[in-house]
Amino acid sequence: MKRALIVVDVQNEYFEGGALPISYPPNSFEQIKKAIEEAQKASVMIVFVQHTSLKEKAGAFVRESHLWEFHDEIKVLKPDLYIEKNHASSFIGTDLNWRLRTLGVDTITVIGYMTQNCCDATARDASQLGFNVEFLSDANGTLAFKNDAGEVSAEELHRSFLVAQAFGFSRVLTLNEWVPLLKKKNLG
Repeated sequence: MKRALIVVDVQNEYFEGGALPISYPPNSFEQIKKAIEEAQKASVMIVFVQHTSLKEKAGAFVRESHLWEFHDEIKVLKPDLYIEKNHASSFIGTDLNWRLRTLGVDTITVIGYMTQNCCDATARDASQLGFNVEFLSDANGTLAFKNDAGEVSAEELHRSFLVAQAFGFSRVLTLNEWVPLLKKKNLG
């Protein structure tokens, strides 16, 4: 088994932008940093994914803006791979699948923001592409939503997507459940 940790969209928009404040789980950012640290210790490949809006009048994720940049504590780290994406999935419109396959990766672990959007889309597509997928429940995060379809709390939204992931796409784990798996030889 050769694993890669996919770190999705840990960008300033979610911390300083105002429109998308990640609130659940409350310690998701700390868990993301711990997951990256554990992956580094185990020599697991780390992939940073950065979302860029293609919309001409985008209000969020505008390339080269401060809110588009990775959080300061993330951008000082050096990933093995960097992917810029324009869609929810880290696989759509990118060469991520080819890069991972070329490097012999067969298992990916998804962490980052937002649980129900880019993380979910990345995990679903990875599953459809034949990867083994791990989804860290406490190292993904979201916020409450209200729109014409209704209203949902951050906790309900997060939990619902974890249940959906576990139903058919991913092995849902906590960080503490995942770390012992890294002690098994990461081949390649």
